[in-house]
Amino acid sequence: MRSFVLVALFFLVACSDASSSLKVGEVPVKLKIHVNDTAFTATFEENSSAKAFAEFLAQGDLTLDMHDYGSFEKVADLPRSFPRNDRQIDTDAGDIILYQGNSITIYYDKNSWNFTRLARIDNVNKKRLQQILGKGNVKATFSVE
Repeated sequence: MRSFVLVALFFLVACSDASSSLKVGEVPVKLKIHVNDTAFTATFEENSSAKAFAEFLAQGDLTLDMHDYGSFEKVADLPRSFPRNDRQIDTDAGDIILYQGNSITIYYDKNSWNFTRLARIDNVNKKRLQQILGKGNVKATFSVE
């Protein structure tokens, strides 16, 4: 009887774990970003902020009007706050940053501040991002694959 209880507990834990939240870092989940007619993929950071954002996007795509700030990033308010893992970092073109827990930015140039990195766009350079993000506002759709 004791071994049956242990086996039952094992399966109960295993099943509840398998159906729980999206596991960024353990499962190859990618962030997808569509800006105008261009699609990017990005690799999530391994932190609770990225995991919460990925889980949020697993419920449906998020389309935001992003505004230029400082000629080095596009920024938009998020519909809710996310956990912060802020630390002093240097950003680079292609970084996706959570700012103050409730804004998201796509960097197309450098900056240094106390941020939470959510993801990094794969295989893109500064010049290409500047061409795509350019001047003015852009509409960006975030999703997971």
